[in-house]
Amino acid sequence: MLKVGLTGSIAVGKSFVCSVLRELGCHVLDADKTAREVVAKNSDGLAEIVRNFGNKVLTADGELDRKKMAAIVFADTEKRELLNSIIHPRVIEAQNDWLNELEKNQPDAIAIIDAALMIESGGYKRFDKIIVVWCAGDIQLSRLMSRDDLSREEAAKRIAAQMPQGEKKKFAQFLIDTSNGFDDTRRQVAELAAMLRQLAENK
Repeated sequence: MLKVGLTGSIAVGKSFVCSVLRELGCHVLDADKTAREVVAKNSDGLAEIVRNFGNKVLTADGELDRKKMAAIVFADTEKRELLNSIIHPRVIEAQNDWLNELEKNQPDAIAIIDAALMIESGGYKRFDKIIVVWCAGDIQLSRLMSRDDLSREEAAKRIAAQMPQGEKKKFAQFLIDTSNGFDDTRRQVAELAAMLRQLAENK
């Protein structure tokens, strides 16, 4: 089985790239979805967050208030690292379970894990290939502002809190540039999927 890591900074179009890869027959696990599951209501992950951050990060019905949490951790490196230390090990364990299950059932599959902090956490080392999705900085800024309804300053602060895109690209075997919109991105992803299929067959 070919194990591929897909990453990129905030608001660069990773979700769209993943949806096209799925359409083209790749198996894609969304790390955000996994990250939500490991801190779901009544989970031990959420209990540990509450122990460290207090009840103020919960909604009225006991779920994690993601907006409140984001506001806390984007403003404070230490708190961001603390949150990551709670979530990352649980996410990686869930990802490994998924990979093992898929390999057992479909040994010739292309397994893609989408994770924003794969490079920063060192998690990229367990993959055969790395894809980095990126776009021009001004486009990233305007996408983030409109997606999360943020001011220019707030959006810039969130982007600055992450590893620079240029740094991430150094770790990639494959790059997808989403700057020119959906059709151009889809074309790049189709070419990439064909290359991954070939790699999986030659493994």
